[in-house]
Amino acid sequence: MGRLASQVRGIGMGNCSDRETLGADVLVIGGGIAGTWAATAAARTGARVILAEKGWCGTSGVAATAGPGHWWVPPDPALRAQAVARRHDAGLGLSDPGWMERVLDTTWRTLPTLSDHYAFPNDDAGVVQYRALRGPEYMKAMRTITQQAGVTILDHTPALGLLRHADGSIAGARLWRRRARRPLTIRAGAVVLAAGGCAFRSHLLGSANLTGDGLLMAAEAGASLSGMEFSAYYTVAPAHTSMTRSMSYVFATYSDASGREFATRPGQDGTRDLAAALLQGPVFCHLGRMPADIRDQLPRISPNVTLVFDRLGIDPYRDRFEVTLHGEGTVRGTGGVNVIDASCQTEVPGLFAAGDTATRELVAGAISGGGAQNSAWALSSGLWSGAGAAAFGRGRTHLATRPAELLGHVWLPNGKGLTRSAREVMAAVGREMHDYDRNLFRTAAKLHRSLDTLDGLWGDVRSGLHEAAEDPLRAREAAALVASGRWAWAAALARRESRGLHQREDLPWTDPAQASRRLVGGLDRVWARPQAVVGVAEAVA
Repeated sequence: MGRLASQVRGIGMGNCSDRETLGADVLVIGGGIAGTWAATAAARTGARVILAEKGWCGTSGVAATAGPGHWWVPPDPALRAQAVARRHDAGLGLSDPGWMERVLDTTWRTLPTLSDHYAFPNDDAGVVQYRALRGPEYMKAMRTITQQAGVTILDHTPALGLLRHADGSIAGARLWRRRARRPLTIRAGAVVLAAGGCAFRSHLLGSANLTGDGLLMAAEAGASLSGMEFSAYYTVAPAHTSMTRSMSYVFATYSDASGREFATRPGQDGTRDLAAALLQGPVFCHLGRMPADIRDQLPRISPNVTLVFDRLGIDPYRDRFEVTLHGEGTVRGTGGVNVIDASCQTEVPGLFAAGDTATRELVAGAISGGGAQNSAWALSSGLWSGAGAAAFGRGRTHLATRPAELLGHVWLPNGKGLTRSAREVMAAVGREMHDYDRNLFRTAAKLHRSLDTLDGLWGDVRSGLHEAAEDPLRAREAAALVASGRWAWAAALARRESRGLHQREDLPWTDPAQASRRLVGGLDRVWARPQAVVGVAEAVA
């Protein structure tokens, strides 16, 4: 990888100097499902590709701790039309059938190509089963595939901000070498943001690094976000644990502290029932209704689920155990960076978004983007964005000698008064975003109060967090959490109805006239506006 003379100005990180500058056609930020597929797709075109991951590519993120199933429908026109129609209806008017059909086709053609690196099981008839994968093995395979494609992987190297040319196109990014504790500049012809969504520092398994970094970087470059109001997805888990694998709770029987059983409705209505009970006091459950054959398979399908019960000394099929709800923010919501064409490019030239960093409204509409659709979207959007970034970025590295502005800032304490720590800011954001009453039972008054609090926290970030000079990553994470929360509440206020994951107690109806997306953006001043649904054919044209 050739080294380039640094021409970066306005670093926004005090006076730290560039010690290292690398060049590439494509920089991929994030090393989960979407990021590894994006990097592989770009490299296979002949592009020079660098993948930068905040943790360790192959183990970081929610997919590596899960068993990601994929939206998997055979290429029968009738079957696919039925599958798309069902999901489109469930998405309450905000999904796009053209994008959904592309996801089904791309997923169907791509998953079998993993066979050289992943041992797919056979069913009782000997047919290979491609739909569901074991997360740790999947991500291990993707790291190997990415390296074999010629991608340079930089582990423990989070991005702090994007670089921009004077014409508005993306010029690369400033990163942070966590172990060496020094900055790194990468000049690139195009950038793919695949850094995951924002879990708002919940205890969702595998979400520690998911602080909305990609959302903040995109907004700083001038991109908009969409679907941020659909951030009210919660997962049940044993109390005081992060074991947010919820399939078993289909068979749960819930009761209050006195032992009185109560019923919950299916789907997200049931989550609201559970949250209402938790607001009154502790909630317990047991899984005694789980069929015997599923009990027998569970240790093989999800061994981490049964391991938690074993360590707690609980027989979940006989014993009552306390449960809680963990908010998942945009990870199993739908919100993310708005994309404007079939290659998942944003409004900013040279900037692409994939996976949970991108909006999933195109395939999920107003309901959760989690589960099979989300995995299929991560794979597909990764491939599309990687190929698109390669087409855009190849041949643009001659621009690397031109000056570039750093858009990501780490604000240092201004010396005008007491400053807050990143930890304090993160905890305050979590209180606002995970509170059941505010998020699941929304009203304009609650949203305004919470948004006022988040606006104050943004002022704290802008005044400088006291550890910013020593730990710019934590300062950036705190800023991204605050910004993501402000966009979520601004979008929730702008959608004056109840639809899907977004439920307003003061507006409890679905308004057909509001079957359009809500774009949000802005930093010091957050804005929100409606956008008409754009189909893939129109977007490509």
